[in-house]
Amino acid sequence: MMKRALLVIIMMISTLGIYSFKNNATDAKTSFVSYYHDKFDGKKTASGEIFDNSALTAANKTLAFGTLVKITNLISGKSVVVKINDRGPYHSSRAFDLSKAAFKSIADVRKGTIAVEYEILD
Repeated sequence: MMKRALLVIIMMISTLGIYSFKNNATDAKTSFVSYYHDKFDGKKTASGEIFDNSALTAANKTLAFGTLVKITNLISGKSVVVKINDRGPYHSSRAFDLSKAAFKSIADVRKGTIAVEYEILD
């Protein structure tokens, strides 16, 4: 029963996350995030920077490179500020791909994806 309730909550957050891009850019929104695989470490990002899985960076489909975004884990309440330096994720239910360091600072990487609230700071 608890798993079913959690699944319903996650589905509702996911649906809200899809529509959240229509809100004012500075309003907090909800979605899901994942993190980069280690195989991308040292590769060039869409911004031209070299990807570093130990830096606090993220990919987003539309935000300008250099934009700062506060990402907050909806379960733990832990937050991290990341800089957008790449494009992605290429999955419709996720708003960001975080570096592994950014993801680790707010969640256990074994989770793979988490529900978050995010706010554009800059």
